Amino acid sequence: MKSHFWLRAETKEFERRTPLTPIGAKQLINDGHKISIEHSEERIIPDADFRSVGCTIVPKNTWTSAPRETIVLGLKELEEEAFPLEHRHIYFGHAYKGQAGAENLLKRFKEGGGKLYDLEYLIDSNNRRVAAFGFWAGFAGAAAAMDAWCDLSNGTDVLPLHDYDHQNTWIDSLKRKLGNSIPKVMVVGAKGRCGNGALTLLQKIGVHPTSWDYEETKAGGPFKEIANHDIFINTALITKRIPPFITEDTLADGALSIICDVSCDPSGDLNPIPLYDRVGSWHQPLQSKILAGRVRHILAVDNLPSLLPLESSQDFSEQLLPHLRNFASQNDSEIWKQALEFFESYSDKI
Repeated sequence: MKSHFWLRAETKEFERRTPLTPIGAKQLINDGHKISIEHSEERIIPDADFRSVGCTIVPKNTWTSAPRETIVLGLKELEEEAFPLEHRHIYFGHAYKGQAGAENLLKRFKEGGGKLYDLEYLIDSNNRRVAAFGFWAGFAGAAAAMDAWCDLSNGTDVLPLHDYDHQNTWIDSLKRKLGNSIPKVMVVGAKGRCGNGALTLLQKIGVHPTSWDYEETKAGGPFKEIANHDIFINTALITKRIPPFITEDTLADGALSIICDVSCDPSGDLNPIPLYDRVGSWHQPLQSKILAGRVRHILAVDNLPSLLPLESSQDFSEQLLPHLRNFASQNDSEIWKQALEFFESYSDKI
C-alpha cells in the first residue's frame, strides 16, 4: 500500500520545529510514498531542502483540500475552527486531559469521520513514548535558566526568549556571560530524558550540578537542600501525587533565586512545585514572586524545545521515522493501534 503524507505548516507562535526532515522524507519517498510539504517561511528547514529530495511544495494551509485518504502530519495544535475534520491526522492533539478546546476538536473529528493519532500516545510495550522532545526540553530549559541567572547577576534585564539556529551559538554565549561566576545548580529527575538534556547543557558550559533522581527523592519532600542552591531545575516525570519538592517555608534563609520547572504543569494535580499557577511566555519568561521574604524567579515555559528547533526536529524526526514508515506501509503495529484506541475511547464520550 502506498500513502500520501502532507506536512502542514505550523500556526502556533514561535513554532519552527518539524516532525519530518528531508532525510526522513527521502526515505518515505524511496519506499514509494508521496510527500507534500506546505510552504512555510517559519520552519527551520527551508522548502528547497525538501524539494531537493523529491517532495512537492504546496501552498500554506491547503491541507483541508487534500484528498480524503491523505495523512496530515503536524506537530502542534490546529487552529480553533468549526469545520469537520475528515483526514487522518498525526500531531500533538492535547485532547484527552480536559484541555481547553478538546471537546470541540474531538467533535470535529467525529463529524468529519477523521482520526487523530496523537504523538503523545505513541507508546511502546514499556509505556515509553517512541518519539519525544524531552532531551531538548531539558537542554533548553537549563540554558534559559542559566541565561536568566547571568542577566540577573549582572543587573541587566532578562530579555525575551528567542530561538537559536544551532546549540553552539547559545553555548558560546553562555560561556561568555558566565565568565568565572559559576552558580550552584541542582537538577531533580537527572536520570530521565529531560534530566539528561539539562546535565548535557550544564556540562558543556562547565557547570557541575547536584544531581538527584528517584533514590534521593523517594522519601518524599519538601527538600531543604534545594534552597541551598542558586538555581533549581526540575525535570522529573511525575506520574502520581507526591509531596511537593519545595514549599515557601523550605526557602527560608536559602539562596535559591531561580526555579526552572521544565515539567511545567502548574494547574495539574501532580505539580511538585506549588509556588506558581500559570505558564510563562517567550515575551516574559520569568515570573517574579516574593517568597520567604525575598524575590524568587520562576521560569516555566511549555515549548522549550522550540528554542533549538533544528536539533530538536532532527532528533524527533529520527525517532519517529521508523514508525511513520510502518504507518505508511501497513499501519499494523501495536503502537498505532493503541493510539487509535485512545482516540476512539475519548471521541466516543462526545
